[in-house]
Amino acid sequence: MSIWSPCVKVCFVDPEAGLCVGCFRSLEELSQWTCYTDEERAAIGESLPEREKVYKNGKARRPTPPAAG
Repeated sequence: MSIWSPCVKVCFVDPEAGLCVGCFRSLEELSQWTCYTDEERAAIGESLPEREKVYKNGKARRPTPPAAG
């Protein structure tokens, strides 16, 4: 049984956006991909076209963590 993947073999993570510029998955999604259920992978896959659109419009940036304190 193989696991579906949106990988297009263009593996480079934009450090500012925190996304792979080939498939638009986050670092966490890339590292945990085989641990996700089919439903989780499908949900992520459905979000990728919108992520790509936002990224290519120059609006995708890694969220800033909340300040401690």
